[in-house]
Amino acid sequence: MNYKSFQGLQLSNLGMGCMRLPVINEDDGAVDQPAVEEMVACAIKHGVNYFDTAWGYHAGQSELAIGKALSAYPREKFYLADKFPGYDLRNMGKVEEIFEEQLKKCRVDYFDFYLFHNVCELNIDAYLDPQYGILDYLLEQKRNGRIRHLGFSCHGSMPVLKRFLEAYAEHMEFCQLQLNYIDWTFQGGKEKAGLLAQYNIPVWVMEPLRGGRLVRLHEEEAARLHALAPQRSLPAWAFRFLQRIPNVVVILSGMSNLEQLEDNLATFASSDSLTEQEWDGLVSLGRKMTDSKALACTACRYCASHCPQGLDIPHLLALYNEHRFSGGGFIAPMALSAIPAEKRPSACLGCRSCEAVCPQQLRISEAMADFSALL
Repeated sequence: MNYKSFQGLQLSNLGMGCMRLPVINEDDGAVDQPAVEEMVACAIKHGVNYFDTAWGYHAGQSELAIGKALSAYPREKFYLADKFPGYDLRNMGKVEEIFEEQLKKCRVDYFDFYLFHNVCELNIDAYLDPQYGILDYLLEQKRNGRIRHLGFSCHGSMPVLKRFLEAYAEHMEFCQLQLNYIDWTFQGGKEKAGLLAQYNIPVWVMEPLRGGRLVRLHEEEAARLHALAPQRSLPAWAFRFLQRIPNVVVILSGMSNLEQLEDNLATFASSDSLTEQEWDGLVSLGRKMTDSKALACTACRYCASHCPQGLDIPHLLALYNEHRFSGGGFIAPMALSAIPAEKRPSACLGCRSCEAVCPQQLRISEAMADFSALL
C-alpha cells in the first residue's frame, strides 16, 4: 500500500468510501453486513487505514454498517471520517444532535476526520451563517478531542469554493473534491486544486472513477489508452492520474464488492507513474469524452447582456453540460435549487436574442428548453 504523510500521520493513499457498499437485492438501504465486514478485513489486511462515511449514505445505514465492521479492530488501527449533512438545509440547526448520533452509530468516541459535507450553491449561505453555530460547535469538539482534523467537501463552483475559503480557510485542514481526468477540465478541477494549494490545503479525492464511467469506456476510448500502455487497467489509469497531482493525499473509492477492492489494492500496492505523454493523453481523452455532448460555451457573456430575462446563460449552460454528460445526477439540480425560479432555464422565452450575438452560434434557446425537460 502506498502511504501519504499528513500532519505526522501515514494515511493510505487508497481510502475506502462507504457510499457504494454491497447491498441486498439492489436495495440501497439494505447493506450486506457480512460482505462489508469481509471487505473491511481485506482492506485492513492490505494496509488500507482510511474509511469515509456520511449521514445520508445508504439511507442512513452506512455509518451503522462501517461502525460495526470497524468495531472488531483496535481504534488506533484505522482512521474514520464522517460529515455534517448540510446538503439538507433542515439539518442546519441540528449540528450537536446529529454529531452525537453519528458517534453512537459509528461506535466511536471521536472522529479522526470530520467534514462540512458538500459545500455548494444551495448551502453556502447557511454554512457561513453564525446563527447556526456550526463552525463554533465543530471547533469546540476539536478542542475536546472528539474531532482530530476538520475539513470540508465541495461540489460547488469555483466562486463557492473561494467564498468558503475566504471565510473558513484558517480552520480547514483538508478539502474533499470530485477529481478525475474528466473533471480536471470539465468541472474546473485543475483550478480548484490550484486554489487549495495556494491555501496549503491538501486534497482528498472523491469520484476518482466518475461513478464508474472511467471503467466503462467506449471501445475507441479504451483503445487510445491501450495504445499508450497495454498492461495498465482502466481503473489504474484513473488512479495513476490522480497520484501525479502534488497535493492529493487520499483517493477515496466507493467499492461495491471484494473483486473491486482487490483490483484497487493491486493498483495501490505499487507505484507506476504516468509519463508526460500519458498524462497529456488522459487529459485529451477527458476533453474528447465531454466535448461530444457539451455545448462549447466560452463564457464570453455576450448572451447574458442581451437576455431580456437577465439569465446567467453561461452558468446555466455549464450546468446543462454537466447534467447531459452525467445522464442526470444531483449536481445540476442542487445548484439550480439555489437560483430563483425566474432565473432558471424554464424562464427562457425562446426569443433567441442571445443566439444573435453568440460567437459560437450555439442554439441556446433549444438548450434551455431541453434542460427544463430533462429536469
